[in-house]
Amino acid sequence: MDLKHLPFKVYLVGGAVRDHLLGLPRCDRDWVVVGATPQAMLDAGFKPVGKDFPVFLHPRTGEEYALARSERKRGHGYHGFVVNVDPSVTLEQDLARRDLTINAMAEDIDGRIIDPYGGQHDLLDRTLRHVSPAFVEDPVRLLRIARFAARYEPMGFQVAPETLLLLRQMVAAGEIDHLVPERVWTELRKGLAESRPSAMLRLLRRSDALARLLPEVDVLYGVPQRTDYHPERDTGTHVEMALDVAARIAPRNDLVGFAVLVHDLGKALSSRADWPRHVGHETRGLSPLRALCTRLRIGTSHRELAEVVCRYHLDAHRALRLRAGTTLNLLERIDALRRPERLRLFVLACEADARGRGGHENDAYPQAERLRKALGAARAVSVAPLLAQGLSGDRLGTALRESRCRAIAGLDAGQRHP
Repeated sequence: MDLKHLPFKVYLVGGAVRDHLLGLPRCDRDWVVVGATPQAMLDAGFKPVGKDFPVFLHPRTGEEYALARSERKRGHGYHGFVVNVDPSVTLEQDLARRDLTINAMAEDIDGRIIDPYGGQHDLLDRTLRHVSPAFVEDPVRLLRIARFAARYEPMGFQVAPETLLLLRQMVAAGEIDHLVPERVWTELRKGLAESRPSAMLRLLRRSDALARLLPEVDVLYGVPQRTDYHPERDTGTHVEMALDVAARIAPRNDLVGFAVLVHDLGKALSSRADWPRHVGHETRGLSPLRALCTRLRIGTSHRELAEVVCRYHLDAHRALRLRAGTTLNLLERIDALRRPERLRLFVLACEADARGRGGHENDAYPQAERLRKALGAARAVSVAPLLAQGLSGDRLGTALRESRCRAIAGLDAGQRHP
């Protein structure tokens, strides 16, 4: 199919144009079609998909081609729009409904850039700026810009002051209260997988949205910690630092990112009389963690890993001092013997916690290797000899556990007597 000879015009739009101008690999390509009807698309061989507005798939590449559209706000939330896909809708009208100027550019099939809203200037100026006042009509945009901050802050991007003002107005007007939980979690999850997730938290907090979306996290700011362990002192700051370490050691892994985000929720529940100590915070944190997961309908894999990191991260930090039996208890409690991948994710989150402290960002974390070796030793124990002895039931379980403890203890013996 030759795009140049279609009876309508097609343009590459959005992220593919933005990232190409930034010198980054193009992401998935999205196309806008101007001057076409649904029937004209079918006649040209495109395959229809989509329910809310006409979107078509290219018969060969499978890429999405959406009819140019304009939108008019009718109700609350991101569903409250009347969509117009008449062939008279122009490219400029379609681009005007987009969130940021850097996402409101198009490229024609000859490679020419169409930039009616100054996106190229904002790319050079490293600015995240809204396209129009209509930005406030879609509350998802607040989460999207927070996610873009997490992605592009390392490149020097900052949110324009007037855009930050609009974000605060959206929160004050209650627009974000109409977001469905699944959409909130989808955007937060993407932000946790970006290169600087702390930027997402900071922008949500500066716009007053963090207290509405993640109140369990918001209350961590201002909670002091012992400066001999946490030179950064503030718990919210610690979480930000740990998230950025997680992004470096477990890139694009939102499982680890979420576990780090919520690992210290219990510190907000410590008695002020005990500050800056937080004895027992790892168990107190389970209740707000579960409430958060229920409210945002977060899936089982994220919830389970987050719970074991919350509950046992201090045990991981003590791994070099634990007795063999206590080490085996930890491996059993995080279900690592049955699911060894769980240990890898668990220690990554714990390492991010340990290194997410002022002056400790580049520390080694030998506890990770200690736990990996302990798991390997425990899993290498064969049950066959015990069965050959005629053991079964509780006696078999006890003997197997004793054998695993000896195997873990042997790691230390081997280090003492090379």
